[in-house]
Amino acid sequence: MAPGPGEPEDKPASLPAWFPPWARELGDLYFSGTTCLFVLHGNVHDLHRVEPEGEPASYASLPELLATQLLGSWDVVLRHDLGKGLRHEAGADVERLQEMVKGLAGRLGDPGALPREPEKLLLVLDRFIEGCLLEEDPARRRSVGIIFDYAQYLVPAGDIDSLARGQGASLVRFLSWAQNPYIKRANVAFVLVADRVSEVNDRLVQNPHVASIEVPMPGRDEREAFARAFAGGGDFSKLSELPPGELADASSGLTLVNLNVLLSQAKRSGRRVEPSRFRELKKRMIERQCRGLLELFEPSHTLDLVVGQEAAKRRLREDAELLARGRLEAAPMGYLLCGAVGTGKTFLAECYAGSIGIPCVKLRNFRSKYVGETEGNLEQVLTVLRSLGPVVVIIDEADAALGNRQAEGDSGTSSRVFSMIASQMGDTRYRGKIIWMLLTCRPDLLPIDLKRQGRAEVHIPMFYPQDEAEIASMFLSMAKKSKLKLSREDLPAVKPDRRLSGADIESIVITARRKAVTEGRAELRRGELEEALAGFIPSAQGLEKELQETAAVLECTDLSFLPPEHRSKVTEPGGRSRLQERLVAIRQIIEG
Repeated sequence: MAPGPGEPEDKPASLPAWFPPWARELGDLYFSGTTCLFVLHGNVHDLHRVEPEGEPASYASLPELLATQLLGSWDVVLRHDLGKGLRHEAGADVERLQEMVKGLAGRLGDPGALPREPEKLLLVLDRFIEGCLLEEDPARRRSVGIIFDYAQYLVPAGDIDSLARGQGASLVRFLSWAQNPYIKRANVAFVLVADRVSEVNDRLVQNPHVASIEVPMPGRDEREAFARAFAGGGDFSKLSELPPGELADASSGLTLVNLNVLLSQAKRSGRRVEPSRFRELKKRMIERQCRGLLELFEPSHTLDLVVGQEAAKRRLREDAELLARGRLEAAPMGYLLCGAVGTGKTFLAECYAGSIGIPCVKLRNFRSKYVGETEGNLEQVLTVLRSLGPVVVIIDEADAALGNRQAEGDSGTSSRVFSMIASQMGDTRYRGKIIWMLLTCRPDLLPIDLKRQGRAEVHIPMFYPQDEAEIASMFLSMAKKSKLKLSREDLPAVKPDRRLSGADIESIVITARRKAVTEGRAELRRGELEEALAGFIPSAQGLEKELQETAAVLECTDLSFLPPEHRSKVTEPGGRSRLQERLVAIRQIIEG
């Protein structure tokens, strides 16, 4: 986008073919004359490929790309942030910088001498732009582009009453520029840059005269191109055990800045990037990139380790096979795993991810006490998830974590979080790429919008071990999970009526393990298990567990997932109605 001075008809309507889609969108909107003010958000602190005609490709920061390419032939390009104030921006072109300084000497003066306070500075810029618009001599008209870094600090999110006087004035100034028809007809453009659009005032972002454009995370081809460019035609194997293509596949979710750090460290230290070390570095970088709001890991166990739940395991294995074959169109958008506490919902979700062989993400608490920060945190997490795929996203205690449509007592934060999650879950472009696993023991409290078809499509109820054989298998599985030796002959006899959950059995195994460890043994003996079993007292909250189990039965979307006892209750005439009545009765007892 490199117009000279003049009216809209003088603006060229062509852009270089190498421009990224977001830059082409910006240029198209500018050429159409619909807006002169843009808000760029998302991956704005990354490197971007630059391919000027007749020159070798290189990489530049977003402000440098804007100043040297999109606004590359404009007369004046200024850049502002609260830390450095206003300054000329011409990249490494010294001659162009001198021309800018010379051209502004009698109009704006030295930008470094202008006020630092945004309110006063924007007033000076407003007068400068007004002077450019009123210039009668076409030869003296200047095309002007102004880049505002960290725009969230100039026009922060919040209600009008919460904005300081200066911030309110800045908001009004930007809105007046965006709506000014004379500025739209001249070669004047304003670009506000913020990593989180939710931190920029809604009155600006949602104004019809303002264009909000997301800068996405780099795709697979962009990462491969960067890796090859970094080697500069040299032997890439000296930097990494993974060739550029495999490194690009494995680096989903990383920015080019992250890749630059990895490869620079390898080049400087002489230690090649190896797969195991790369996975650990990727984990740390993504978690730091998301500010600790998610935990990334690769499960080592598969569905073979899950005891019971045969129908559910069969369905999950089939879905895993579809994903492995690339048949994403037949894969579900997500799952709802529900059941009483201790039935192994988290473990089943992790085993499913391990069976597919893809990363797994657990969302941590992204809520904040500060206005707008919760939405900003979630926005950052969703941006990374979209670039990570395929990935399994586990949300434990989903009924509490995801909020609902109600906006009582939290200034609407819960309803906005709910809207963002629901929108992403229902985006079919990410079918098979972002697999949602909602875990809850109270599915009746989860909004129906999240568990409908097209979002969490498959509802899997989970139950305590149903017979002695399943209980025995559970003991063996928990011993294997804890890396302990346990023979079937040493298993204690346990009746199903004890209502032990998987978590209960794991606790019994760990208690028995304590005695084995004190004696220096790696195997469990029958006597230790019997002693631990005899001393174990399960939770006495039977009514609460019945409520959770009944809710799970009512949520089930496939009869084959239900044990025979519950299947008969559901299929008999009026069975679901009676279960629903029982659920309501228990809720009234517990909550009343």
